[in-house]
Amino acid sequence: MAVTAVAQARLKEDELLYKKRHSLAHVMAEAVLELLPEAQIAIGPPVDNGFYYDFELPRSLKEEDLAGIETKMREILSSKATFDKEVVSKKAAAEVFRNQKYKIAILNDLPENEEISLYRSHHFVDLCRGPHVESMAQLDPHCFHLTRIAGAYWKADERNPQLQRVYALAFHDKTGLDEHLAFLEEAEKRDHRRLGTELDLFHLDPENPGQIFWHPHGWSLWRVIEDYVRIKVRHAGYQEVKTPFIMPQSLWERSGHWAKYREAMFVTESEKRLFALKPMNCPGHVEIFKQGLRSYRELPLRLAEFGSCTRNEATGALHGIMRIRGFVQDDAHIFCTEDQIEAEVKDFCDLLSEVYQDFGFAKHTIVVKLSLRPEMRLGDDATWDRAEAALGRACNAAGFEFAEMPGEGAFYGPKLEFTLIDALGRSWQCGTLQLDYQLPSADRLNATYIGEDGAKHHPVILHRAILGSLERFIGILIENYGGAFPVWLSPVQAMVIPVSGKFTAYAEKVRDQLNARGFRTQADMSDQKMGARIRDAQMRKIPYMLVVGGNEETDGTVSVRDRTGAQHPVMKLEEFQSWMAERVNTKAVV
Repeated sequence: MAVTAVAQARLKEDELLYKKRHSLAHVMAEAVLELLPEAQIAIGPPVDNGFYYDFELPRSLKEEDLAGIETKMREILSSKATFDKEVVSKKAAAEVFRNQKYKIAILNDLPENEEISLYRSHHFVDLCRGPHVESMAQLDPHCFHLTRIAGAYWKADERNPQLQRVYALAFHDKTGLDEHLAFLEEAEKRDHRRLGTELDLFHLDPENPGQIFWHPHGWSLWRVIEDYVRIKVRHAGYQEVKTPFIMPQSLWERSGHWAKYREAMFVTESEKRLFALKPMNCPGHVEIFKQGLRSYRELPLRLAEFGSCTRNEATGALHGIMRIRGFVQDDAHIFCTEDQIEAEVKDFCDLLSEVYQDFGFAKHTIVVKLSLRPEMRLGDDATWDRAEAALGRACNAAGFEFAEMPGEGAFYGPKLEFTLIDALGRSWQCGTLQLDYQLPSADRLNATYIGEDGAKHHPVILHRAILGSLERFIGILIENYGGAFPVWLSPVQAMVIPVSGKFTAYAEKVRDQLNARGFRTQADMSDQKMGARIRDAQMRKIPYMLVVGGNEETDGTVSVRDRTGAQHPVMKLEEFQSWMAERVNTKAVV
């Protein structure tokens, strides 16, 4: 695909920002050395949104030290010094860094005859390949901000010394930094862990890492999503199945997962045999396909499951409900012939687009990547050619543009990845479709069907998920909406609030009638003043508050206001029910 002028300009801008961040990392290292001359400097690369540098220091840094380092950095930047590259021998570099043991360790890992590049700026020299800006004059002294201090093992090995890592944000200028800081503030307000507690959706227990305790409101949200997906896939021709949570080592060995995923599997033993809690659902679906003699007339066969999976993720990698050890996938496997691949992929792309749009993600917010054959792969090039072309044509037929990712495919086939862009512009990789010739082969699980020619053939398997992990997708929804879910998703859709205790009977009648119609409704009968109860419902981000008093009881009406504070016309209860149904059916926000 040709690179457009806009894309070229963006690449140049990204390259310049990379250079600025890399250069600022050197400035920070110099500042730390000036403030703490005994410091041993390790590495300091640019990263997303900024840079960091690792140090071994004579004392532990405190948060208040960061302001002093920033001040020293700005003092250095005022010199307008240049960044000058120098190529030297390994021996000469070792002399330059004779008092810096981590730089010597890096040098020792390099070939003896390799030329070494150094960068000098102001009073500082670093072992570095670059690139950097030409001069500190190109660096806005207010474009960066040191954010935090963390521990980091040298070479990420816990057997090595622990260093102090100083993180920083950096952008082209102060405006870019201020915009990002505002973004971080908004992201903090939307953090799903914080909102999960505030909205009483779930909790996480540190003694049981990577597992979720769903509270009634959170489980209500879960069930709405699960039921919605169940209906969508049933209408799309899928048959729902359920496979065992624990399966024997022998099956995982035949599927190839034992060799590749053993370290991520929870293993148990019974009757002197090893079993594993399933990290994925694929082998179980193949085993269902293999029961009985299959005919080509049954293909494509689409098997779906809300499959409970478990993976032994490292504790440090866990993140709220976004990355956990026990999760459920909206998983499915399509068993088809090679001739059916393109049509099935197109249908999947259409289904995925419908689902994402119902959850509030318009088609233009979906980014698609086509991962192509890796260097180490199974199968011949002709098969890969057909598979990759089929996926690409199906994407185009579904109205998706896609970026090709050479070498990023699985060893057994190419794949599609679908990334959502949320309300804050963040990317979340959710849906996937992977084309697999290997798992059903004779070398693996040996799934077959009888073809039109009367001979046995192996089907192609399309592994696909739309939401991915339901837990992670719920976390994405929480942050995308800031907890203010659309009406159809809200755990509580309406709160009935009587103006005083005299009207509790009517409030209960309204609540019960709405619940009978399928709306999730509660009534607040507490002793708080009416205003406090309205504010509480707004804080809980409940879409509608139905205030009822004497006039409403007499007329059979409800006074409606929404969580934004907007007042709606007084409605007959039956009228409100129809209005509410329309809001639910159209997936309205409020």
